[in-house]
Amino acid sequence: MLRFMLAIRPTLGRLSQFCLYFSGIGLVAMTLIIGWQIFGRYVLNDTPAWSEPLSLQLMSWFILLGSAVGVRESVHLGLDIVRHGASPRIQKIMDLLSLGLIAVFGIAMSYYGVLLAAGTWTATIPVLGWPGGVDFLPLVFGGVIIAIFALERFIDVFLGEEVAASIVVQEAA
Repeated sequence: MLRFMLAIRPTLGRLSQFCLYFSGIGLVAMTLIIGWQIFGRYVLNDTPAWSEPLSLQLMSWFILLGSAVGVRESVHLGLDIVRHGASPRIQKIMDLLSLGLIAVFGIAMSYYGVLLAAGTWTATIPVLGWPGGVDFLPLVFGGVIIAIFALERFIDVFLGEEVAASIVVQEAA
């Protein structure tokens, strides 16, 4: 398992970095689009119809990909007051349970996103001309990446902190 983690860690790091950069670019693009929408509405008196659905699409992508990075970096929301009062063994069990549930949630989100995308693919987003199922692609890809990063963290916790730390040190070298 350690060799597998050593082999896959750089790829997951690049995936995490890509998700973070894509999220940042999406946030900036959405801000510019909304700025253009406001300018068009109040200055040109002609609101661009494409700006709102496109900005919502971008927001879906950067929220879900950013959430995946949060899972990998372990900065997602949590209720730690109960965890910190427990013994180290119970903390490990709680961490494994939490990460397992996050992985199941990511898989379920992706699965139901596929169902939603398939069910709405023949519809068309009027202003953009895209298939309706495109709205659910962030759920699909975000769910898969959330599950992958949660499983990575699950393995790290399962192997123990010192093993996970040695993997990160070997990755940095």
